[in-house]
Amino acid sequence: MGFRGCVMFLFLFLSLCAPVQSQSEDQPAMEDILKSLTSKLPNKWKAGTDCCTWAGVSCDNSNKVTGLVIKELNLTGKLSPAVRNLTSLQSLQLMRNSLTGDFPSLKGLGSLQKVYANENGFTSFPAGDFFSGLSSLQEIFIGQNPFSPWQIPESIKEASSLTTFLAGGANITGKIPDYFNSTYMPSLTDLDLDSNQLQGGLPSSFAGSNINKLRLENNGNLNGTLDVLQNMTELNEVHLNGNKFTGPLPDFSNIKNLIFFDVRDNQLTGVIPSSLVNQPSLANVTLSNNLFQGPKPKFKSGVGLDMDVGNMFCNPNVGQDCDPRVDILLSIARDMGYPTTFAQNWRGNDPCDANDGSWLGLTCSGGNITRISFGKRGLAGTISSNFSLLTSLTDLRLNDNFLTGTIPVELTKLPNLKNVDFSNNRLYGKVPVFRDGVVVKLEGNPDIGKDQPSTPSAPPVPAPNGGGDKKSQTGVIIGVVVGCIVGLVLVGVLVFCMLKKKQRRSGKVQSPNSLVIHPRHSGDQNAVKISVANRLNSTGNESYNSPPNNGPNNIQVEAGNMIISIQVLRSVTNNFNEDKILGKGGFGTVYGGELHDGTKIAVKRMESGVVAEKGLHEFKSEIAVLTKVRHRHLVGLLGYCLDGNERLLVYEHMPQGTLSRHLFNWKEEGLEPLEWTRRLTIALDVARGVEYLHGLANEIFIHRDLKPSNILLGDDMRAKVADFGLVRLAPAGKASIETRLAGTFGYLAPEYAATGRMTLKVDVYSFGVILMELITGRKAIDESQPEESCHLVTWFRRKFIKTDALPEIVDPTIDVNEETLSSISTVAQLAGHCSAREPYQRPDMGHAVNVLSSLVEQWKPSKQEDFDDMDAINFDVPLNEAVKRWQAAEGKSNIDDSSSSSIFPSGDTTQTSIPNRPSGFAESFTSSDGR
Repeated sequence: MGFRGCVMFLFLFLSLCAPVQSQSEDQPAMEDILKSLTSKLPNKWKAGTDCCTWAGVSCDNSNKVTGLVIKELNLTGKLSPAVRNLTSLQSLQLMRNSLTGDFPSLKGLGSLQKVYANENGFTSFPAGDFFSGLSSLQEIFIGQNPFSPWQIPESIKEASSLTTFLAGGANITGKIPDYFNSTYMPSLTDLDLDSNQLQGGLPSSFAGSNINKLRLENNGNLNGTLDVLQNMTELNEVHLNGNKFTGPLPDFSNIKNLIFFDVRDNQLTGVIPSSLVNQPSLANVTLSNNLFQGPKPKFKSGVGLDMDVGNMFCNPNVGQDCDPRVDILLSIARDMGYPTTFAQNWRGNDPCDANDGSWLGLTCSGGNITRISFGKRGLAGTISSNFSLLTSLTDLRLNDNFLTGTIPVELTKLPNLKNVDFSNNRLYGKVPVFRDGVVVKLEGNPDIGKDQPSTPSAPPVPAPNGGGDKKSQTGVIIGVVVGCIVGLVLVGVLVFCMLKKKQRRSGKVQSPNSLVIHPRHSGDQNAVKISVANRLNSTGNESYNSPPNNGPNNIQVEAGNMIISIQVLRSVTNNFNEDKILGKGGFGTVYGGELHDGTKIAVKRMESGVVAEKGLHEFKSEIAVLTKVRHRHLVGLLGYCLDGNERLLVYEHMPQGTLSRHLFNWKEEGLEPLEWTRRLTIALDVARGVEYLHGLANEIFIHRDLKPSNILLGDDMRAKVADFGLVRLAPAGKASIETRLAGTFGYLAPEYAATGRMTLKVDVYSFGVILMELITGRKAIDESQPEESCHLVTWFRRKFIKTDALPEIVDPTIDVNEETLSSISTVAQLAGHCSAREPYQRPDMGHAVNVLSSLVEQWKPSKQEDFDDMDAINFDVPLNEAVKRWQAAEGKSNIDDSSSSSIFPSGDTTQTSIPNRPSGFAESFTSSDGR
């Protein structure tokens, strides 16, 4: 072979050995994904080029796509279903873009390990078969997407390698499934389902799981007990706030590494267990807004705490023991599961001191408990042997409940016992022998005397008037016949009444001596009608067998009815006498009223001339909102009256009036200026009230008119948000809503003033302005100031945010030292963030609560007061007594200086409703630096 032949052979050999470039078989799928994106394509993404060279795309040696990472690129468009054809895909990362449409099914992608699709705009999730075949899936982040409602499917059981499931704010409904356990998901450690629409209880299958981070906060309708937590031994973080969990906290002895525990805003009861207090790794505990009882626990130094608000600790001092009688009563309640009805009504540290709240169901003599009347309270559990420790007891009545177990023999040793009523329960076992002269009632317990209880298919309902469950056939037949006869008679009476009613003036009017009030919304769908007439005996305690008093000032509670007769309101306000006026405003006059027992109420009477379409709309709006929400930092609506041209609203009385009178008019009012710690507490109260409106209630509300004149104070100076006439319901799934512009100059968010479209962030802006007012003592708009300084937000930004001249802007009445200044600086920064010009730059109210709660915990008021006020009337006791307890810490002085739309109006001439935006209005919110 010559030279030329050698050269040709070498060229042929090299060409055969050279690798052949072939197109990836995933190229068509990637081209489809490319077509589905509509803007800002990632680098190198171009049709016709090798997809394995595109930015964010990883391929294996076979040119199969294994990774698709296109996160945080502000991408728009949709995600093509062709992604499911990437059969070797291991990682799919799309988070924090603006992708919309349906999220495609990834069924069958057996190599897939990670899916990050959170914080997009996907509108549906393929729940049914999404997880089928995803045996390698370890992490999935799908939270913060506006999915249509969906439920976690059974196919998730196939994701047996799952370690992290984060789906907060993904519109998940239904119950938490049983599949998050050590059997199906032995590696699962992080479960985040917060801010969804889950309901029901915690699944028992959580027990024994390896979950260490459990986030279920702000679902609203999760309920039941927390018992399963005691068997979740790997827990590090527990976030269960903003739900409806009840009962006591479980034993935490088996949990060794708990760091963060948050159960704020539930209905939990009982004593804080020492096994939680002594957790060795604990760093933060949040217990506020529950009904915890017993001594206020003393956690170790360095633990961040939030537990002072809303609980029922026996005294306000940390680590101080309860009165021995309180300890006995709590031990009795423990055997009944710490009933909510007791937790709501047992307050203070002296069960025999009427000033401490007249503990529900107790009668005392000489400081000793002599009578216990717990009949018809819906109690479950067992009868505690510790009743025997109340040696002065003469009457023990537990009738008509759902109590089980046996009768403790210790009760026979009570030396003064005369009457025992255990009728109509589910007791069994032998009856112990009481001493001669003790009257014992046991009827209605079919298993009494038996060694074991029977197991009926349906739980018996306690008979309302005593008597057992068994009835003869004869009795049934007679009952049916009599029932038919009675029914015919009632039909005749009904027809007669209807005919008579036509002759009367239309409209419902109660008796002049009756007041009908409906309990504020509390999530209890079984509200019962109860008589709350004056049933107090001469000692002020509840009379056990006294009949309802149908005399003057009889007050009745009926489910679904808040109507109050005009006669009653005329009576309690002395026919709207001028001497009863608390304040005036553009929408009417507020009168003080007093029930026969001294309990004070506030009656807002709208002037007939302003009951036009706009005024009537706000009147109806306030009723609609306040019957749906219930929170200790929202003012309570007790009822309303519509009679001819009369439009009246009845509220709880807030003795210290508006925040504005204490902040701006304290000299004229003869008041002391607010100290900084007090301002902090007020700010936190307002933040918690608005946070509840924004997400913790059953629906989401936008207040639209937050300002100091719509913040009311009780005698303890705790704040409640008021005036809900402009509140709007936020429609589900909408980022913003358009509405008629309304509100108050100086507090309106710029985007709302300019476009009329509003989000929750308009309230955040207003709250930021209120924080500035608390810091500076200046009004949002103060025409007495020079023109360049009259608009507080602009001035505040120029002075603090740009030049950090904090000492110059602090209210001169505040006693400032180095520590105080640090706290003020933190609040000033929060105020700046809340009042940012762009709504996306503002935090949510939950962030404000977190910032302020840490400062309030650090800066306690100098006067340690009992702030464990009840947040609602309790309807298990007479209303006069319940309202009195509810308002015991809220004082009895005048209320005024509200805005024209406030529920406690004054002469404030600030324009509240703005039907037409004036020229240059939006521009007035632009500060000198152009922000």
